[in-house]
Amino acid sequence: MNDDRVFLHCCCGPCALYPLQVLRREGFEVTGYFDNPNIHPYKEFQARLGSYRLMAETNGLRTRVEDRYGLELFMRLLKETDEGVYRAKSDERCALCYKLRLDKTAAACREAGLKTFSTTLLVSPYQRHDLIRETGGDIAAAYGLTFLYRDFRPGFRQGQAMAREAGFYMQGYCGCVFSEYERYGERS
Repeated sequence: MNDDRVFLHCCCGPCALYPLQVLRREGFEVTGYFDNPNIHPYKEFQARLGSYRLMAETNGLRTRVEDRYGLELFMRLLKETDEGVYRAKSDERCALCYKLRLDKTAAACREAGLKTFSTTLLVSPYQRHDLIRETGGDIAAAYGLTFLYRDFRPGFRQGQAMAREAGFYMQGYCGCVFSEYERYGERS
């Protein structure tokens, strides 16, 4: 195992651009990892996966992709948070989503022979950094790994501009059916 390597969970191509720059500047050798079973609908999943692959190719990012559509797994985990159609409790829903994706990242990181992982979720000003940091730390400890926390939020707009300039698909919501409804649906 090598201390200058990091396994980076990527929620999408645009969100990976700025963290990738920062980590490379810090001297890390980055391996990207796409596994996002929360994304809905299927066409959105395919668009984000395609954008991620394009970003990885154009930036010379070694990557591992889990390209199966995992919505059933995500919804099964959310069963206890259900408050009706499009009304999963946001705090519980996001906590389960972070845990699911970071746990899968840690397992893949260890399988790849690396000992440090992080996530591009940390670039978004819309995500709960305190919860991501805590969840990542807990999961890292359980796997005997290190969770690399960086506050990438100052570069969020820069990364989005870079993605637009490169012609990457830009999503309008976090990814799950509930966040899609919160963004585009009626609020009551």
